[in-house]
Amino acid sequence: MEETMNAAISSVATLPKLPLSVRVHRETECADEPMSPIGRIMEDLDVYIVVVMGLGKPVNLPVFRAGIETELLARFPRFRSVQVMEFGKPRWVQTTVNVDDHIIVPRLDPAAVACGPEKAVEDYVSSLSMLPMDRGRPLWEFHFLDIPTSEATSTTVLRLHHSIGDGASLMTLLMASSLSTADPARLPAMPPPPKRTGPIYQRRPRPPLSSGEALLAWVWSYLVLAWNTLVDGVLLLATMLFLSDPHTLFKRADGGSSKSHRHMRFLHRSLSLDDVKLVKTAMNCTINDVLVGVTSAALSQYYFRKSGDINAKGICLRSFLLVNTRTVSSRQTYVTKVATGNKLSSLICPFHIALHDDPLEHVRKAKRLMLRKKSSLEVMFTQVVGEFLVKYFTVKIGSFLLRLFMTRTTIMLSNIVGPAEHITLCGHPVAFMATSVYGQPQALTVHYLNYDNTIKVILAVDDAQFPDCHQLLDDFVESMMLIKEATKFHTLKSIRFD
Repeated sequence: MEETMNAAISSVATLPKLPLSVRVHRETECADEPMSPIGRIMEDLDVYIVVVMGLGKPVNLPVFRAGIETELLARFPRFRSVQVMEFGKPRWVQTTVNVDDHIIVPRLDPAAVACGPEKAVEDYVSSLSMLPMDRGRPLWEFHFLDIPTSEATSTTVLRLHHSIGDGASLMTLLMASSLSTADPARLPAMPPPPKRTGPIYQRRPRPPLSSGEALLAWVWSYLVLAWNTLVDGVLLLATMLFLSDPHTLFKRADGGSSKSHRHMRFLHRSLSLDDVKLVKTAMNCTINDVLVGVTSAALSQYYFRKSGDINAKGICLRSFLLVNTRTVSSRQTYVTKVATGNKLSSLICPFHIALHDDPLEHVRKAKRLMLRKKSSLEVMFTQVVGEFLVKYFTVKIGSFLLRLFMTRTTIMLSNIVGPAEHITLCGHPVAFMATSVYGQPQALTVHYLNYDNTIKVILAVDDAQFPDCHQLLDDFVESMMLIKEATKFHTLKSIRFD
């Protein structure tokens, strides 16, 4: 592994130094845009997004390059902008971009590639977590690996700084810049919108005053909302001050206090969207509930096998769950206009490390938890507090508190909605997509991304913390299978009794 890694790193480190592409002219000042509070925090934390895309044919570099120039750069101003400090505050200033400066074709060791192409690609992508980006240019780059793997004919990796945008805005950019593979004359289709069309919490319409029972229920719902928000707000502040998860094998020894980048490994595996929907329908819950339950089951399976602590009654850990604060009713509009920037908030999502005879108990707990979170303004409270700290204090204080908050939780968890069908990006059909991040203090990050009829589970793990990370990934696949089989058993059992 080390030899392949060193070859991957050296292949990038020895690339020739190209002249800077940034030329900030006075006439571009009209296009200036202030950086959002969340973007400024991501800049200070130095967090990056990595998108691995398997392509359905060998890389045609001139065609892909032309697509980047005419689609991505034309649609997304952040891709042609640099960060400039003005009166102590960063701004986005558009500039001239030389696309060739952002295209990297590494030279990998042929022996390592022949020995294991999947591992060679994985090692190379992992090496990016230790390589800095040139701050004198727009902070994005494409890496092209013309290596056939079991899932794709070739691979491209998009790496960009999180201050440019979040996962949702990046996904809408990719969809807006691509075409349907089945019908190249149109944009890719989006998944059907969920029942909830607004933020995670929506105000309930007031019933007629003549309906006393309904009016009482309406008032009670607001009392529950106020109480839950108060409790969540207190827990949020307590987490920033002193409340921390217990040290387990999922947390770094230093608690993630070090600001230097650790070597992260990015792994991904496909789950069937139909299997997830089967559980969702049977349990009368959401896809998010199922995925949170799968995460809890997989981490429990890994923990008890690794620690041998079979007598444990259960451990309550917490995840830092990222939430897209944009409304979800106009996804296709976002694809057309391209959502920009970082519009994120977060909530604390507890999950239980426990052994259950019935695997569905993990989903039931997740369902109860998420119903409870939907009766709280925690997401809005977190967003307001973060923006207040940046606006009225300093970015350093805001990012310090956010990092402190993340170090006291165990994992980072996120779910991103992708295209409902296969897409063709820059003239290349995309076989799969896997999105993740690095630079966060947690040793483990779990992302889910649906693409066509699959859901990718993507892990970003500290290489030193999880030397058997592939076994952890296997636990996610096995846990999904166990939950699906338990769902079928309970469904048949209920039919038999009916």
